[in-house]
Amino acid sequence: MDGLGLPSGQIHQRLRTIIQSGALAAGEKLPPVRQLARDLGVATGTVAKAYKLLEREGLVASRAGGGTRVNSSVPAPPAPVLQAARTLSELAVGHGLGLEETISAVRASWTGS
Repeated sequence: MDGLGLPSGQIHQRLRTIIQSGALAAGEKLPPVRQLARDLGVATGTVAKAYKLLEREGLVASRAGGGTRVNSSVPAPPAPVLQAARTLSELAVGHGLGLEETISAVRASWTGS
């Protein structure tokens, strides 16, 4: 994760997206609050607040001495879908497309309901 001075809401949203995409799987440990705060250049309280929001949503569970882990009940996309998404991401970047342009292409080609 990059960017300095992210408020807790943005950190929360970014982590939420990472968890819900399956990039952080059930049972995986999030970085310690102090480490992530240092990496992002924010106060530890800012990261702690983001973690608390994730906990309230049921996406993570925190235990004293055990860190914060993704809850086992968080559904992740199937592995083939994650792999296809990674492949699409690499292909799109290689062609100079950004995230929004890539999402628009997926929406335009969507065959689901």
